[in-house]
Amino acid sequence: MKRLLLGLPLLILFFTDPSFADSQVNVITVEGVINPVVAEFIENSIDKATKDRAEVLVIELDTPGGLDTSMRSIIKKMVSSDIPIVVYVYPSGGRAASAGAFITIAAHIAAMTPGTNIGAAHPVGMGGKMDKTMVEKVENDAVAYIKSLAEKRKRNPKWAEDAVRKSASITEKEALALKVIDLVASDLNSLLSGINGMKVDTPLGEMTLKTTDAEVVRKEIGIRYKILKVLSDPNIAYILMILGFYGLFFELTNPGAILPGVVGALCLILAFYSFQVLPVNYAGLLLIILAIILFILEVKIASYGMLTIGGIISMVIGSLMLFESPAPFIKLSLAVVLPAAIMTAIFFTLTFSLAFKAYKRKPVTGSEGLVGMEGVAKTKIHKNGTVFVHGELWRAWSEEPIKEGASIIVETVEGLKLKIRERR
Repeated sequence: MKRLLLGLPLLILFFTDPSFADSQVNVITVEGVINPVVAEFIENSIDKATKDRAEVLVIELDTPGGLDTSMRSIIKKMVSSDIPIVVYVYPSGGRAASAGAFITIAAHIAAMTPGTNIGAAHPVGMGGKMDKTMVEKVENDAVAYIKSLAEKRKRNPKWAEDAVRKSASITEKEALALKVIDLVASDLNSLLSGINGMKVDTPLGEMTLKTTDAEVVRKEIGIRYKILKVLSDPNIAYILMILGFYGLFFELTNPGAILPGVVGALCLILAFYSFQVLPVNYAGLLLIILAIILFILEVKIASYGMLTIGGIISMVIGSLMLFESPAPFIKLSLAVVLPAAIMTAIFFTLTFSLAFKAYKRKPVTGSEGLVGMEGVAKTKIHKNGTVFVHGELWRAWSEEPIKEGASIIVETVEGLKLKIRERR
């Protein structure tokens, strides 16, 4: 009993202290553009790894770059993380370009797999053109930021500066030789073996990594993040905006249809969400709205197609300006813009033409349909009388006397009485 009581604290310590148990390594995969959705995913993964008492969090990274605000948000979380962050540029053929280079350099441990590259971190304008002075300010700010990160992680600050100023890009072997990264690993197992025993500085102090026999736990990106990531695509946002306009138009022209209005409103809300995470140029958005107005005016004004041509040009230019950025992953594809512009022109022109013709068409039913119809006077008519019109007997009156049996034409309908005139 005494031995059991003496050993009980050790048993409790064994099951509660992670140093007595097998270490755990959390792994996430980040592919594509660095945007607010990706930033939220990485930040939540860091919190989850901390809660799990993971030895390290490995971020398998393959990105062409992304938004500066999202990149800085990720780096802030990495720098303040209590557990070490390993950024692993993976798989072969992948890259850590632009914002990805900043994130890799900011990691506690930076690694790459054979056949990858890092660099090309020159800042690009997001959401508008910059003059020479502003470009210089942004560039100097980016240089100071990446150099401070490189110095903090004891990496090559000179190359980090060249990556920004000269858009320098290097392979994994060159990065290792220039001390931009810590190691090259062919796969995850090689990476964990390579970093085992390394010492890293964290806010909690220096830590020695134990990853050789660690349990690998992959944290997959959830369905929520997948949906939000798709919505962050500029082409998807553009299509949602166009569909939103279509839906609301159908609802306004056919009140009570409900479904088009609901779908249109939903598409516009999702498009506005996308616009919040993308660098929207509102001049481009106004040009798209102008294009829709021109398509509508084409129906009511005899412009011989000039308004339609102007609308197509306005929509194409507005679409190309909608997400203004030198970065190719923030631009709209012409394969999406041109069909959307042409289909919108055809849609609005045809729809409004049919609606306008229906509006102008003479009514053929109801009391309004009697106007202009011919009939026969069944009695003498002046202030009062009876006529036979449209197979029916009607009370009628006229400004001039009309003989019985004369042919008449209906001029107006006044309640249940017709104003007529004699047909000559």
